[in-house]
Amino acid sequence: MKKRIFSGIQPSGSLHLGNYLGAIQNWVRLQNDFDSIFCVVDLHAITVPQDPKELRKKTIEVAKMYLAAGINPEKCLIFIQSHVPEHTELTWLLNTIAKIPELEKMTQFKDKSSKSGVGVGLFDYPVLMASDILLYDTDLVPVGEDQLQHIEITRTLAKRFNRKFGDTFVIPEAYMQKEGMRIMGLDDPTKKMSKSAASEYNYIALTDNAETVRRKIKKAVTDSDTKIIYSDEKPALKNLINIYSLLDNKKPKEIEKIYTDKGYVDFKANLAKILISKMEPIQKKYASFDDKDVLDILNSGAHKARKMASVKMAEIKNKMGLL
Repeated sequence: MKKRIFSGIQPSGSLHLGNYLGAIQNWVRLQNDFDSIFCVVDLHAITVPQDPKELRKKTIEVAKMYLAAGINPEKCLIFIQSHVPEHTELTWLLNTIAKIPELEKMTQFKDKSSKSGVGVGLFDYPVLMASDILLYDTDLVPVGEDQLQHIEITRTLAKRFNRKFGDTFVIPEAYMQKEGMRIMGLDDPTKKMSKSAASEYNYIALTDNAETVRRKIKKAVTDSDTKIIYSDEKPALKNLINIYSLLDNKKPKEIEKIYTDKGYVDFKANLAKILISKMEPIQKKYASFDDKDVLDILNSGAHKARKMASVKMAEIKNKMGLL
């Protein structure tokens, strides 16, 4: 039997190059070798304030981008998280064995809890994520470096439940691709590329047109000298080389060699060209989708996911002594 993978992206802000290189491009490749489940995680999105009208719009947009990028509903399950209520039901059951100090250590909660009005949902985010993963007996979770802490608490909860109630959950592992682990901001290589960034020059949206892509790549920060060198000492350039590497299927050192006697102007111009050639067919396919057709795919996926989830929940409840 194929091993199973599960992953998802929140429908908030605009999907960007970091989402594509760090997640979606990887999923497209993995769907051929794994039993794959991909979710639009709208319940995670509402752990911070969202405009309801915008949330509905973005949920469809994320699903369209999954499909446009090459996620095949004939090979994978694709659905909206909130359409499968077992995700929240399992979260409550896992809350009974999760410990407050474990959740207080979560970096994401620490980073966001300084803002006023933070709710319990953000605190409990890792338990919901654990439920997403454990509900489907997931073997591998494609994640970026910033999500490793959440995978660890998922593993902790699964092991704790298995010890207390008997073998129930598969213990999942993180699946990472080195160069795509963390795509950094084009305007600041010390911070991850983010769809909620204040400046549009932080990221390249997957819907950006060719002119916008060229402008953003041209303005991307580099380093003081003009040599194309892949090094931790040149984090801005290293980030751009990582992007180039993932888009053009070349090793960073190969790219270094190509630009031995060239400078940033040539490098950036070619990077923009490669990026545009990669994005244009995705954008064309994205624009061709009808909302109703996409909803039909999502509803079909949710129906199949609920069948799987209900069987797992029956096992879990039985082991916990729930009638």
